[in-house]
Amino acid sequence: MTEDGIQPQGPPGTPAAEPTVVDGDVLLQATLSDAPDSSAAEQTVRDVRADFASEDVTALVGGPTATSIDTNDASAHDRAQIIPVVLVVIVLILMLLLRSILAPVLLVATTVLSFGTAMGVAALVFNHLFDFPGADPAVPLYGFVFLVALGIDYNIFLMTRVREESLQHGTREGVVRGLAVTGGVITSAGLVLAATFAALGVIPILFLAQIAFIVAFGVLLDTFLVRTVLVPALALDLGKVIWWPSKLWREGRP
Repeated sequence: MTEDGIQPQGPPGTPAAEPTVVDGDVLLQATLSDAPDSSAAEQTVRDVRADFASEDVTALVGGPTATSIDTNDASAHDRAQIIPVVLVVIVLILMLLLRSILAPVLLVATTVLSFGTAMGVAALVFNHLFDFPGADPAVPLYGFVFLVALGIDYNIFLMTRVREESLQHGTREGVVRGLAVTGGVITSAGLVLAATFAALGVIPILFLAQIAFIVAFGVLLDTFLVRTVLVPALALDLGKVIWWPSKLWREGRP
């Protein structure tokens, strides 16, 4: 075994294999001294790549550990790019729909809070209750897309009705009326959707089981707590300020 954590391919003590040369390209095969899915193995691969980069050597480091590193890095990059873009687009659409700036920001914030809560609870359940061996790196992004899309749909349904009622009866009365009218429909839709995603949990595929729990729990959380309690409570506390800076904020009743 060499000092950099790499040993020749095969069991410890195996002589180093002769390099393979094809059209001037050289292939060297070796086995990491650590388990391929361990943090130490990941660090070894990153160190080897950094050494090649510092020496300005054109080389590729492959294998199961390198593939896992690249997959995780790509997933982290996608999350960092996609999530902000999705949130900005949703906020802009809500601003056009509700003719407000404050209301869309609050709706998106509550939806993101619901997503974060669902991910936190899922991590506790996966690690300490189900004892899953790990998680697909794409799970957070898929969970975000599903939960934000569904949560925003419910909030749109609620707040568009609240706005219609607020034009006639004032914001506080409009919130009560809007919640009463949409409550049964949104709750029924949430139950059906949560049950549908929960059914995926019986499939013996780790990715689907995790997505099933995250989405089902997140939808129920959004249906019974966020949309029923948190959003109406914020609207009632703020009153007509929630429609800022639209005409309803300037001329509407509290």
